[in-house]
Amino acid sequence: MKVIIIGGVASGMSAATRLRRLQEDAEIVVYEMAEHVSYANCGLPYFVSDVIAQRDALLLQTPDSLWSRFRIDVKVNHRVTSIDRTAKTVCVTNLLTSETITDTYDFLVITTGAKPRRLDLPGIERALELRNVTDADGIKAAIETADNKSAVILGAGFIGIELAENLRHLGIEVTILQRGTQILGQLDPEMTQPLVNRLRENGVRIEFEADVLRITDDVVILGDGKTVNAGLVFTAAGVEPDNALARAAGLRLGETGGLWVDSRQVTSDPSILAAGDAVEKHGELTGEATLIPLANLANRHGRLIADVISGREVHAHSAMGTAILGAFGLAIGVTGLTEKSAIQQGIAHQVIHTHPNNHAGYFPGATRVSMKVLFDPISGQLLGAQAVGDDGVDKRIDVMATAIRNKMSIDELMDLELSYAPQFGSAKDAINIAGYVGNNVWSGTTPTLQWHELDAEITSGARVIDVRSPSEHRNGHIPGSENIPVEELRDRLGELEGADLVVYCAVGQRGHIATQILSANGLKVKNLDGGYSTWIMATSG
Repeated sequence: MKVIIIGGVASGMSAATRLRRLQEDAEIVVYEMAEHVSYANCGLPYFVSDVIAQRDALLLQTPDSLWSRFRIDVKVNHRVTSIDRTAKTVCVTNLLTSETITDTYDFLVITTGAKPRRLDLPGIERALELRNVTDADGIKAAIETADNKSAVILGAGFIGIELAENLRHLGIEVTILQRGTQILGQLDPEMTQPLVNRLRENGVRIEFEADVLRITDDVVILGDGKTVNAGLVFTAAGVEPDNALARAAGLRLGETGGLWVDSRQVTSDPSILAAGDAVEKHGELTGEATLIPLANLANRHGRLIADVISGREVHAHSAMGTAILGAFGLAIGVTGLTEKSAIQQGIAHQVIHTHPNNHAGYFPGATRVSMKVLFDPISGQLLGAQAVGDDGVDKRIDVMATAIRNKMSIDELMDLELSYAPQFGSAKDAINIAGYVGNNVWSGTTPTLQWHELDAEITSGARVIDVRSPSEHRNGHIPGSENIPVEELRDRLGELEGADLVVYCAVGQRGHIATQILSANGLKVKNLDGGYSTWIMATSG
């Protein structure tokens, strides 16, 4: 059996090495158009700044090591230019010599990945992109030789933010130009605002709703006539499936533009399988096809391809899109549905926000982990979670991803037995607290209001009551709100009759108590979910 694999990074090499472990007698050939294979592309931004100082640390394998250990024939600097499905052949060009050959296969595996989305702008040819080790080498050389040590990054996704952080580590003036109104557009806006603040605190300039007109030799010109100093320009406006080869071969593309595969990673041609960022995934919670360019999925599906070729009865799980990003010490993570995606898909959902500490507050170094959790308002089944904070975000997102995969409900989070010592967590972990708060909301104990619903409530005549202390109120409050501390509510009920009420505190706990007091006395009241902390996160931009 002969297997040709197009693309030699995450999914391609996972398929190749797994297949060798399963099929010692298979002939395995990998064609990779770049000059390196099996490299750690997620580490590239950190190599640019020398946070990862050794280039070789990014090169997990080489063609020689793969042949020596696995007898896999890896040919770098080779581009597959066409596929003949009838003859089961591929046409391959050696990019160094321009020599062209034809190679045959029994099974073909497409793992061509994603490519940076190129904007249609005058001067865009000057923009650098970061896809592979060679790109990173070029960026380092451009930084070293640039007279104008300033950079403009077009796009505020994961790569754009990671580039911004690492360029700032080098002392370079950085401006991010974002067409939309928030960074990390796949997340909800209130969860991304702390990262916006952290970026700005560290000298990254961010321009939202930036209409880029053209790029010149030393500036980027915006539609309003403003110019941004730009000795260097980087394109980071997202990625798109690199599936031109599959399209030309007549393989079925999905509704997302990604290559269609079934649950066994088989394309519309039974002899051709595919995985990685060029391929669309099946959404765990939406049931819809989606694009999720993540390395863990690429590796997992590459391994699965080897099992399928070897005759094993295996199927890919649906994808949830669990991801995390760090910049300047702040981490932000997501798994499952966001509120934005739930609304777009028409999926019924309930939202809670919490702001607990990453570990016991009395132990030195405690910091806040702000969490947002979505669950089904009828069944209580968990739908998604986001978290942002300086420490402990990865742990909570991973727990939530596991809980969502296992179709747990919001109140089951209350009973999870999680590791506890004061330097690692709290007796009531952030996950447990999400369960307690979610149970109160799901059971109807605490009627809540989301931050983006507050203006409409005020317009309808509701009074907003700040139940924190007077000093907290003086240090910052929602405009127009009245301050009646929770401890005084029972003695001042007469002041609150005759109007719908919205109460809030710092994070929601005192608001919950106030809601119970007021509703028990016959008043109509809602608690502002997540309190002042969520409101200020959402509106501080």
